[in-house]
Amino acid sequence: MAYNKINYSISSGVATITLNRPDKLNSFDREMALETIDALDKAAGDKDVRALLLTGEGRAFCAGQDLAEAIAPGTKIEEIITVQYNPIVKRLRTLPKPVVAAVNGVAAGAGANIAYACDLTLASESAKFVQSFINIGLIPDSGGTFTLPRLVGMQRAFGQMILAPKVSAREAEALGMIWKVVPDADLMTEAAALAGSLAGMPTKAIALTKDALNKAQNNDLNAQLDVENELQSIAGRSHDYNEGVKAFLEKRKPEFKGE
Repeated sequence: MAYNKINYSISSGVATITLNRPDKLNSFDREMALETIDALDKAAGDKDVRALLLTGEGRAFCAGQDLAEAIAPGTKIEEIITVQYNPIVKRLRTLPKPVVAAVNGVAAGAGANIAYACDLTLASESAKFVQSFINIGLIPDSGGTFTLPRLVGMQRAFGQMILAPKVSAREAEALGMIWKVVPDADLMTEAAALAGSLAGMPTKAIALTKDALNKAQNNDLNAQLDVENELQSIAGRSHDYNEGVKAFLEKRKPEFKGE
């Protein structure tokens, strides 16, 4: 697929997806969503990609849905969710590689919830997060009603969804909504460094950790202990485990392959 509304590149084991509709604050239309899905699939299937970085071009990360497209004749909201947002969120959560988000400006509506679906989210000091759905008479989608309460608790999630305050990057960090706030000028440097560091780690174990956390959302303790046992047995048979132990005993830096 040719990309017109995203940029996709690979460097040193890191695939970077840049949402590229800066004149629309990187709001999603169908084309950009389908390109993003295709790029996520490409990164998932490429053994040379060990980590993923998601960001936006210009002064916004993503302002959510392009409303002009959403109200076009014949357009159904449920189709937009089914075709665009649910596939993106599912891919981010199940991608067997670490995903870093670099939120470089406003993240509104689906844009905010996509940022929360990433594994480690960095935000510039000037970034803002807002659950803007209520302002047009909608409920949060893109996994927001699942993810946000688990990050901040039911009361704060409900307040953000119903009152739609603009949450600053510093407040988002304090509430546990994101991993870290970074000075605006340093955001992409730090995000790229983080993604690069993750790419050099035992990414198979990272993928299994991600799988365990996903399953923990709905398991009781006994079920999760079984999950840990199952996934640990997989990790224990990996090249990276053997290499990590060998490197430790030989007092050298391990060379992980993600296998």
